[in-house]
Amino acid sequence: MCEDEVSLHVVDLALRRGATDVVVELQDEQRVMIRFSNNEVTISKFYNESVLRIFLMIEKRRASTTLPLSSIQRVEKTVENLIKIAKITPPSDVYAPLPQGPFNYDPKLLRSSEVSLNPDRLTSYVEEAIKSALEEGAKKVAGTLIATRRNIILTTSGNVHARQEKGSLEISVRAFTSPVSSGHFVSISGDEEKFDPSGAGRAAGEIAKAALNPTSGEPGRFTALLGPLVFADLISQVGIVSSAFLVDAGQSFLADKIGSEIACSSLTLIDDPTIVGSYGMRAFDEEGVPTRKNIIIERGILKTYLHNSATAKKFGVETTGNAGLIRPHPWNLMVEAGERSFDEILSDIDEGIYVTNDWYLRYQNYRTGDFSTIPRDGMFLIKNGTISSSIRELRISDNMLRILKNIEEISRTRVWVKWWEVEVPTLSPYVVVRDLNFTKSTM
Repeated sequence: MCEDEVSLHVVDLALRRGATDVVVELQDEQRVMIRFSNNEVTISKFYNESVLRIFLMIEKRRASTTLPLSSIQRVEKTVENLIKIAKITPPSDVYAPLPQGPFNYDPKLLRSSEVSLNPDRLTSYVEEAIKSALEEGAKKVAGTLIATRRNIILTTSGNVHARQEKGSLEISVRAFTSPVSSGHFVSISGDEEKFDPSGAGRAAGEIAKAALNPTSGEPGRFTALLGPLVFADLISQVGIVSSAFLVDAGQSFLADKIGSEIACSSLTLIDDPTIVGSYGMRAFDEEGVPTRKNIIIERGILKTYLHNSATAKKFGVETTGNAGLIRPHPWNLMVEAGERSFDEILSDIDEGIYVTNDWYLRYQNYRTGDFSTIPRDGMFLIKNGTISSSIRELRISDNMLRILKNIEEISRTRVWVKWWEVEVPTLSPYVVVRDLNFTKSTM
C-alpha cells in the first residue's frame, strides 16, 4: 500500500469505526545531521523516518497519537485503540467539525527549492563556518548542521488530501577563545542559495574574541541591547502564547488583551508562512486550511490570537490557518524592521549591557509573564556608545509585557533564528529595552 493509500485508508477506517472527524498526517523525512567540535567534524548521521500522526474526534471527545509507519496491521490496531480512548475521554467544551475542503493552495508553497543531502557538500558548509570563526580569532569551534527533506501528506475527513515537499538547512555555530569566553550564531533557510554558514561562523568568532577575560557583572536595571538570538527567544514566546488554546487554558500573558496596547508603538509581530523559500514556509495547516499572513501585534496593539477551527468557534471568530493536531501555533514569525543600524543604536547608549544569547527561559507565572533566562556566550558592558568590557554571571529576571512596553529601538538589520532555544523560526532584529532587570547567576 503506497503512502497516499495508507492515509486514505486510515481516515476511512476511523470513520467506519465511529469517528466523526479524522486527520491523518504522514511525514516522510530524510535528514542529515553533522556535529563538529574542536574545529573538525566528529559525527555524521543519516536518518530516514516515516511517521504517521493520527487525530480523531467522536464529536466532543478527542484522541491522538504518533507512530512510525511500519505494518498496516499495526496502524489499524492503533486506530481501533484510539476509538476506544476517545470514547472514554472527557468531552471538550465545544464540537467544531473539521473545515470542509477541497481547498486551493498556492502552488509556490507546495514545493520548496531543492536542498542537498550530499555529505561532502554539507561538510563543506561546516568547514566554511569553522574557517570563518577561526579567522575572527576563535580558538575552538563546535556546533551542529542539519539538512532536511520532508514530504508531508495530509488527509482529513473534511475532503482534504494535500501534499507539501519541504527542504531546510540550519547551522548552529559556537566559537570559543577560552573556557569562559564564547560566541554563538546561526543560519537557517529553506533555500540553499540563502544559507550562510560562513556568516554564522564569522559572527560567532567575533563575539567570542570580544568576550575574552570576562569579569563578574553587577546586578541592577540597565538599558539592554538584545541581539537577534536573545530577542528571537523572547518574541517567539509571544507568538507561542498567542495561541488561543493557551489563552483559553490560562497559560498566556496575552489573555483578555485583544485590542489593547501591549507593546511599544514601533513593534509589529507577524506570523507569515506564505514567504516562499523561508524555513517556516507552509501551504496548509494541520486541518487542511490554507495558511495566511496574520498580524499578531500591530504597532503595539494585540490584533489577534492564533486559531484552529475549535478555538475559533469558542471565541466566535474564523480560523487563522494555524491549526496543529492539538492546538494552534505560529509557523514563521517576523518582527518588522526599524530604521537604524546596529552601530547607530549602540552609539546612543551611554551605559548599558549588550546580551548576545540566552538559554533556559523559564516562567515563574505564565499568566502574568514573569520569567527568567540566563545570558549565554558574549555579554558586554556598554559605555559611551561603545562596547567596553566583557562580563558574565548575570541572569535576566523580568516580565514579558513590561519588556514589550519598554522597547525603545528596533534595528533595520534582522536575522532568521531557529535553534535549541528558539523552536519557531523567527526573523529577529537587535532591540534596545529600557530598565531590563539583571540579577546574579552562578552559571
